[in-house]
Amino acid sequence: MNTPRATVSKTLTFSCVDGPGNRLVVFLQGCTFTCRTCHNPHTMRLCNHCGDCIPACPQGALSLTDGRISFDPARCDQCDACLRACPINANPMVRSMSVEEVLELARVNRAFLDGITLSGGEATTQPRFIAALFRAIRTDPELRHLTCLIDSNGHLGSAGWDIVLPWTDGVMLDIKALDDTTHRALTGVGNALVLRSARFLHQMDKLHELRFLVVPGYTDSRAEIGALAAFVQSLDPGIRVRLNAFQRHGVRGPARDWPAATRDSVEIIAEWLRRSGLREVETPAIYL
Repeated sequence: MNTPRATVSKTLTFSCVDGPGNRLVVFLQGCTFTCRTCHNPHTMRLCNHCGDCIPACPQGALSLTDGRISFDPARCDQCDACLRACPINANPMVRSMSVEEVLELARVNRAFLDGITLSGGEATTQPRFIAALFRAIRTDPELRHLTCLIDSNGHLGSAGWDIVLPWTDGVMLDIKALDDTTHRALTGVGNALVLRSARFLHQMDKLHELRFLVVPGYTDSRAEIGALAAFVQSLDPGIRVRLNAFQRHGVRGPARDWPAATRDSVEIIAEWLRRSGLREVETPAIYL
């Protein structure tokens, strides 16, 4: 069997906001949602090689070869003009990476790392790569001290979780909204599978934390926050809940004009949740 490869949008060799400690982060391309609030919408879709990005690149780093986009990183100055020109929210600069290539990144930076996080897009669209990578880390004497986490929207069935969980330390699960209609308005998809995933991950002791995006006018109502509190209480009031504040950077479409969540508004919601009995509620340290 061939070792799976990943379609990678970007890598960060150091991050302190994608899980505990200092982390290597691999952003996998492709997503099951089309979130209106997404701040990296270029990770949503896979390139269809239409060529619209080629004339947008001022450095000539993109070309069409045998009907497929070819990217020359040596010419790229990271202006991201190609991302803005893409009509389908894809990234023509993706890389195909092997497990060994990601392991080498981790080895080079291992002295500074506490773990690795697979994010996206939606990391679980490539579950066999996740399993292969995390299994390799577990068996590598230089890297097996690293914690292996997934940042996920939770839109995955139990068969998919069964592939990745044996090698995963935990999942940071996003809940975009508790109300299904609101969830559909924000993501294009209902939330039944997300909530089912949260319950399943908690049952398997793999739910590292729940993340909830505070979007003014959508997810900041008393009813929505009450539903969030009730859901967490139904699992365990000690689950870590991280509130993320909607900001407009990177957002495309109508949501660019939506109001951003303020520090005061997020802190009020955090206090509501604490008063409801939730014991671990975190708010952003930085508001961009």
